[in-house]
Amino acid sequence: MKSFAEIYDRAAKRKGGEKELEKMIQLDMKTPAELEKIPDDRFLAEITRGVFNAGFVWKIIEHKWDGFESGFWKFNIMRCAYMSEEDIDRLCSDERIVRNRQKITTVRDNAAMIFELSSKYGSFGKMVGDWPDADYIGLLALLKKRGSRLGGLTPQYVLRRLGKSGFVLSRDGTAALIDAGVIDKFPTGKAAMQNVQQAYNQWMQESGLGLAQISRVLSLSIDSV
Repeated sequence: MKSFAEIYDRAAKRKGGEKELEKMIQLDMKTPAELEKIPDDRFLAEITRGVFNAGFVWKIIEHKWDGFESGFWKFNIMRCAYMSEEDIDRLCSDERIVRNRQKITTVRDNAAMIFELSSKYGSFGKMVGDWPDADYIGLLALLKKRGSRLGGLTPQYVLRRLGKSGFVLSRDGTAALIDAGVIDKFPTGKAAMQNVQQAYNQWMQESGLGLAQISRVLSLSIDSV
């Protein structure tokens, strides 16, 4: 496996030097205490945004977002968790949102997930904030198992937007992992994801950087083909 120093040097050369690269990897990540302060409804809102963004034009979701906030009761956890079939039928004809029934029902399922995990950990934000970086794949696996449509890149983008330091397996980032000898194709299985986590853990120790910064360096170090 390539050292992080080698990957970092390549990224710096591609982006105009170390000073320029350092500017590009200054990401606004939150501390565990800051993540704990995020209300559960905002986690549901961002999860919903991520689910609707998947396979759709993001700008359309953004344009309609005020309608989503109104239609889903500002993502009140209990109200969304107890959506009735009549509520879902109404939302399926609400022009303020994207009327995809399968994705609309995920709001109910993911609200129930947040409520259950919040009850267990004190708040959903506390769970996310306290989750160790060295087992980031464990958090992704939990969201995939307990949530609805939270596999693949969706939870990675959601957590990044909320300020949780983690990696995003973008095309460039995955290409860099393949080039580094960590994996041989996009990681879908448990063993491949463990290889990704182990590589990131080693690079964190080597560099002193967080998951999100390392992920950014990787994506800047190579172009996918």
